Amino acid sequence: MKSQYKTTGALLVGAALGAVITLGVYSLWLQPTREPGREDVGNAEPKPLYWVAPMDPDYRRDQPGKSPMGMDLIPVYETDSAGSDAGPGTISIDPDVVNNLGVRTATAERKALDSEIRTVGYVQYDEDLLIHIHPRVEGWIEKLYVKTAGDPVEQGQPLYEIYSPELVNAQEELVFAVERNNGRLIRAAEQRLKSLQLPDKEIKQLKQTGKVQQTITWFSPKSGVIDNLNIREGFFVKPGTTLMSIGTLDRVWVEAEVFERQASQVSAGTPVTMSLDFLPGETRQGKVDYVYPALDPKTRTVKVRLEFDNQSGELKPHMFAEVVIRPKGRGDTLVIPREAVIRTGTSERVVLALGDGHFKSVEVKTGRFTEQSAEILAGLEVGERVVTSAQFLLDSESSKSSDFKRMNHGTKDEKPDPATGHEHMDHGGHHMQGKGQ
Repeated sequence: MKSQYKTTGALLVGAALGAVITLGVYSLWLQPTREPGREDVGNAEPKPLYWVAPMDPDYRRDQPGKSPMGMDLIPVYETDSAGSDAGPGTISIDPDVVNNLGVRTATAERKALDSEIRTVGYVQYDEDLLIHIHPRVEGWIEKLYVKTAGDPVEQGQPLYEIYSPELVNAQEELVFAVERNNGRLIRAAEQRLKSLQLPDKEIKQLKQTGKVQQTITWFSPKSGVIDNLNIREGFFVKPGTTLMSIGTLDRVWVEAEVFERQASQVSAGTPVTMSLDFLPGETRQGKVDYVYPALDPKTRTVKVRLEFDNQSGELKPHMFAEVVIRPKGRGDTLVIPREAVIRTGTSERVVLALGDGHFKSVEVKTGRFTEQSAEILAGLEVGERVVTSAQFLLDSESSKSSDFKRMNHGTKDEKPDPATGHEHMDHGGHHMQGKGQ
């Protein structure tokens, strides 16, 4: 009987042990295989590789803290390679960090780039309406009716009186021809006086009276203002001497200069806005009248001539003017915000927003710039998004591991950082590990 109980107990113990072993093996078979050294992704949050200063990517620490400028350090995580296939230089930023940095983006689009060229100019007489007064005889200025430059004159108003022996002789020849009633001599004497610019009224009076005048008065051929007055009473003058100039102010020119790179955007008829300190708060609308064909070799600028109506006479010659030339842009220009372009001494870059917190620096080729926009000639496509704020930190982190040409090429002994795939350097140029100094 006792032997029977022992046999039954042994069987029960064996069955229990078998059940335990079977359950253990079964549970091990159902448990998913984990990679060595890897925790459960579903339960554990990713750990930062290091913390970096927002304004100095070379300042790294292996724990949270403050930067030398007093700003909170930003955690940097291992790049999720499955999240982006944009190639080297792609970085991943936590969404909370993106918000804290104030990252803003804009889309590259095609539209007209209406630029503005700001320059300065000086008011000048309209030279198409400017005349110069020259004598055709030698003589002395006996009387001057206009005293200073800027004096207004009317057409037919006397300007000066001149004594010229040549004019006296020419008048005597006409008187002699009239007395002899020689038609041929009369015509020759009249032509000589006309060629010396003696007014027709004076010639007619001379034929009627036969009295030779010792001084001849010259009159203004048009209305305007006196400029470049070069004579005074008693001056001896001769042919080729510029006595004075007479200009009108109904229409004026403004001569301005544009840089060599801007010259291709300006052509005749381009609209222009002008403002002057003399008339604060007022602007005048005009147009480009002429673009000079020659480039100034010293200033590397091209002179352009602008035309403005001046019926009120408020615009005075030699006034200083601020000019805005507005060339009409093409409608198929690829444009991004100007602040998105990172300009260095050797290249120009933008930071692409790839989505899901991924960013990458790419090199671009730019064209014209306006106050708000930049023209992109190469490196971007329509619809791509670029970062317009906080891009300098993202560019610094991305460009170190991108396919840009670096100043210091790595050696075989240098190991890349697991987060960015590049070697880090401290401020002294020494290589350091990815988890802080």
